[in-house]
Amino acid sequence: MAQTQQTDIVIIGGGIIGCTTAYYLSRHPLYNSETTKIIVLEASAYGVAQGASGKAGGLVAKWAYPAELVDISFPEHVRLAKEHDGVDRWGFRFVECGTWEGVGEDLKRDPGSGVGKGGKQKSLEKTLGVGWNAHAGGINNRHPEGLNWIKEELTTSYAPMDPTTGLEGTAQVHPYLFTTSMMELAAEKGVKLWRGSATRIGIESGRVTGVRYTDPTDGQENFIPATHVILAAGAWSPLLLSSLPVSATRAHSVTFRPKAGVDIAPYVLFTDIKLPRGLHASPEVYARPNNEVYACGPGDDSKLPGNVDEVEVDQTACESIREQVVSISPELREGTVEKRQACFLPIVSHRGAGGPIVGEAKTVAAGLYVTTGHTCWGICNAPGTAKVMAELVLNGKASPRKLKRLDPSHFL
Repeated sequence: MAQTQQTDIVIIGGGIIGCTTAYYLSRHPLYNSETTKIIVLEASAYGVAQGASGKAGGLVAKWAYPAELVDISFPEHVRLAKEHDGVDRWGFRFVECGTWEGVGEDLKRDPGSGVGKGGKQKSLEKTLGVGWNAHAGGINNRHPEGLNWIKEELTTSYAPMDPTTGLEGTAQVHPYLFTTSMMELAAEKGVKLWRGSATRIGIESGRVTGVRYTDPTDGQENFIPATHVILAAGAWSPLLLSSLPVSATRAHSVTFRPKAGVDIAPYVLFTDIKLPRGLHASPEVYARPNNEVYACGPGDDSKLPGNVDEVEVDQTACESIREQVVSISPELREGTVEKRQACFLPIVSHRGAGGPIVGEAKTVAAGLYVTTGHTCWGICNAPGTAKVMAELVLNGKASPRKLKRLDPSHFL
């Protein structure tokens, strides 16, 4: 792309994919703030990272899927953390991760299912596409060394999530801090954040012309001219491109703060808890660097609202997650729940193939790029996705051959 050519890029969605794409565009060798204008259009009244990107676990793993994106994303996470002080800025660190099985104590309260009201249980697809067996390295029947916030006598077994990659095969970030940092770093290079709800992508003669959106200050519809439109609205993407095979899964989560003086060891656990009265629960539990602990339950298929700010939180589902976790952790039982939240994850379902969908939607319009359907791995795969998108938009390169499986032409 010639440096003198005027380029107007609109990114629809201020989640991790949109913000990271803005960052990589603003760092691309062909980016020139005088000839390239980039706008991130976000519907939330509260800024970026208000959906799944701010309420995720923040796991970054070499063993995640799809491998095509993970192979790009994982080293990029390491590089970004080194370049921008990610350890302090967004909590980047390597972390122990494994599957934990054990027995929950009887707290004389109903632990519930963790499924939100108004929907049926739905998988979060955490290990869909993972090409290895978590127990291939052998199950350790002993309590993990250093795991100080799970009652040792309740442990039945523990296995590293992927023994082949070691400690440096799994890392984590604080998702809200990572997403907001990406937006802040992009803004330093001239990227603008606009508030507004996109209502239509303008297309004329087979090419995008811009984005029509509702201005929240006066309710009026306005139009942003664009030479390139990047649709990165997560679960809301089909509202603007109805042919996208993307559905929404709601997930609830809570965050704990232990009592002062209690240090939480850096472990991420995929649990299988045998509860009293024949019940089972499988919350995911993530210890974070700031001594916060995040836990999420199963998904549900409740209806997607029109705006991210309208997502309903089922307090009963959140309480169920808390009860399940504290049945194995006295340290968290004695702590405080700071957040009870819910978000919607974008799930691709198309002829048995998973996503995400990444690339130019040429069959719809030239200049229209789609990047959605990352399930629960959006934080993990954002850098790789964004790097690919920046090359596509500013360098005009076709998707790398190994990413052809994710091209929109296979889904639309």
